[in-house]
Amino acid sequence: MSAEPIVDRLGRVATDLRVSVTDRCNLRCTYCMPADGLPWLPRAEILDYEEIARLVGIFRSMGVRTVRLTGGEPTVRRNLPELVSQLRNAAPDVDLSMTTNGLMLDTLAAPLAEAGLDRVNVSIDSLLRHRFAEMTRRDALERVFVGLRAAEAAGLTPIKLNCVVLRDTNDDEVADFAAYARDTGYEIRFIEYMPLDADHTWERAKVVPGREVLERIAARFPLVPEEDDGPAPARTFRFADGAPGSVGVINSVTEPFCESCDRMRITADGQFRSCLFSLTETDLRTPLRDGSSDADLEAAVRETMWDKGPGHRINHPDFVQPQRAMSAIGG
Repeated sequence: MSAEPIVDRLGRVATDLRVSVTDRCNLRCTYCMPADGLPWLPRAEILDYEEIARLVGIFRSMGVRTVRLTGGEPTVRRNLPELVSQLRNAAPDVDLSMTTNGLMLDTLAAPLAEAGLDRVNVSIDSLLRHRFAEMTRRDALERVFVGLRAAEAAGLTPIKLNCVVLRDTNDDEVADFAAYARDTGYEIRFIEYMPLDADHTWERAKVVPGREVLERIAARFPLVPEEDDGPAPARTFRFADGAPGSVGVINSVTEPFCESCDRMRITADGQFRSCLFSLTETDLRTPLRDGSSDADLEAAVRETMWDKGPGHRINHPDFVQPQRAMSAIGG
């Protein structure tokens, strides 16, 4: 196999791989999926741990430096520490993290850390119990806080919190989240609401621009931009008074970062996506199970990435939302 990096026709180099391990979730967030959930993938169609580890090893050989486990909710996948152990063996030098809602970190944080997980991003859209229950359709905020404490105790740091901001829903909490960052030392990342809901009822009016989020926070806690955010999509800021913690904004809708995107995604059923908003996928599961060589799989990845489009087109009149919701793609 070639050690050459993964490059598309626009010269972008892909080094970040998101791997969904399940499309199932134990929350029902209103902006993501219906109250009754979605038709889940048949288990036979989901990649097993050995298949995931083999793919990650192939991507590592092509220059991938960061791997993040996603879902659905990855912690509902049985024996998840075993997968982490296999990934650590297949790619010992990658930055290995996980995005989770935190509900099961109370029991899983320590085993995941022992298996080789480096850190976690925890999704939390409200600090208020009643609002969290409304947005997720589960009264489980305290479990998230318990999970965060467990993650910190296990050394899964630095801990980052992901908050999807919706107009007239939780946007009045952004400064309170900043205060929480100051109290805990966490980085709070505010994410613009994207058209990736299962019901396809996304409304631009509900998008709160990241610039507005920063203005609201700065009115209470003056901010200083980080000198170098690197290739990450989040623009991060420290507190001017030197308090711990930080805030960041991911302006996927109002200020797309497509020209510097370095991400790729594998869905739970082994479909490869060059972009979160791709309308097409490349099947890696079938050749993987039919005996294709690592070189064959590498060629399929490189061909797909070479044809990656310039951007997601959310702000264009011809935008078409992907059929899969975020929970089925992998965050």
